[in-house]
Amino acid sequence: MTDTNTVSHSVGTAGDRVDLKTMDRAALADFVAEHGAPRYRGDQLFHWIYGKGVSDFEHMSNLPTRMRQGLRRDATVEDIEIVEQQQAEDRTVKALFRLPSGREAETVLIPAIDERGEARRLTVCVSSQVGCAMGCEFCATGLMGFQENLTPGAIFDQVWHMNEVAEERFGRPVTNVVFMGMGEPLLNYDAVLESIDILTDEDSLNLSAQKVTVSTVGLARRVKDLADDGLRSNLAVSLHAPDNETRSRIMPVNEAEKTSLPALKEALQYYFEQTGRQITYEYCLFKGVNDSEADAERLAEVARWAPSKVNLLMYNPVEGLNFERTSEAQLDRFVEVLVQQGVTVTVRRSRGQDIDAACGQLANDDA
Repeated sequence: MTDTNTVSHSVGTAGDRVDLKTMDRAALADFVAEHGAPRYRGDQLFHWIYGKGVSDFEHMSNLPTRMRQGLRRDATVEDIEIVEQQQAEDRTVKALFRLPSGREAETVLIPAIDERGEARRLTVCVSSQVGCAMGCEFCATGLMGFQENLTPGAIFDQVWHMNEVAEERFGRPVTNVVFMGMGEPLLNYDAVLESIDILTDEDSLNLSAQKVTVSTVGLARRVKDLADDGLRSNLAVSLHAPDNETRSRIMPVNEAEKTSLPALKEALQYYFEQTGRQITYEYCLFKGVNDSEADAERLAEVARWAPSKVNLLMYNPVEGLNFERTSEAQLDRFVEVLVQQGVTVTVRRSRGQDIDAACGQLANDDA
């Protein structure tokens, strides 16, 4: 920064310039130190980029003029661009973002409205990838295939934008973040963990780590990595079937021995032993596939692998996919069996269906 040499970096370049929004606080400090500036200048950059949302180096007024000139020459701060925004009848908001690559990803703001019509909780459902490689038979995103991993900054930008929407429409900031949008978060492992560090930093949005949930289809090795890396956030597993045969039929990831239910059981028990944190199972009910009382009994067995709770979801239709939503009566019977088995269970009602913002419906026009 202090000389005339051109800065190069192996990650996130825009032309021959490095994108600083591929970096968390530690990486920014390393970056400026490598180029002749004191490490605290990295903290200042972090505050401008993630605390104030500033992308123009000229406006970073506490940086020396010469450093700002060097940054303009050698670096960039790539923001994602809002393309379209829709609001559902239930006040759920869906946004379509264009990434620096030109590809697009969707994000959803989900308000929990109380009896007074006020938002008591505001949850952002973020995407970690464009498309998804997991190929779950019931999911619109899976039809896209995998296209791109999002950078930590692109994940952060989704929450930053929805936080502005939350302040404007509901008069309060975002309270929760769930990695349940496009993609399998644990296939973009480093960027996801770095984005959580950014989102929970006191100089950024200062979210509580306990208000962030990472959802996975069950990549056993990566679940163990989360335990070893000291994940402070919550872990959710998209289970959707309580036995290997059924799960493999609707979720191809389960066909491999290293990601089958026995491997997942071992990983989740290890996760709990290391962290002491309970697991949440996400279980979407499909008519005639996984919604029988026998399925509920098998799900209760899974729930006993380690301290856990179960979130039941009603299926959201996706055009071209041959799944049907289970009936309310069958849902009631399913819940009754789980409760009798001592399982903590919540029924999570779909939000934003009229704008295709509900769980399993996210897909851009290229799908």
